[in-house]
Amino acid sequence: MGHVDVQITLKNAGDVSNVQRGIITEPEIRQTTVQALVDTGATYLVINQRLLQELGLYTSGERMVSFANSTGVVCKMTEPVEIHWEDRFITMPALLVDNAEEILLGVYPLEGMDLMVDPVKQKLVGAHGDVPTCYCY
Repeated sequence: MGHVDVQITLKNAGDVSNVQRGIITEPEIRQTTVQALVDTGATYLVINQRLLQELGLYTSGERMVSFANSTGVVCKMTEPVEIHWEDRFITMPALLVDNAEEILLGVYPLEGMDLMVDPVKQKLVGAHGDVPTCYCY
């Protein structure tokens, strides 16, 4: 299928909440825009130590992670991050992989934003069209 890279904006979700509470102002939200590899083999958003520090995130909890080379490592989870792609966003924890060379956008954020990879055009598209759809069963 090839590689699908996208530009996403990451925001410290705690900062966003603090703006809504009037504790800080919108320009004080710690955020950054990065290139991410869409990886349907990854579960979460994967960030590295540099992004953790840039966004001012704390870690809370751990997950056992299996990499493509079959190695298993315990990695830390972050507090919630707002993940924005075009007009869609989702708030969820990220997986911290200290030395990650690439930021990975996994299936949980893709599903949460109602996105899928178009293998022919090699790009992200809405799974159910241009309007995000959420199913509750």
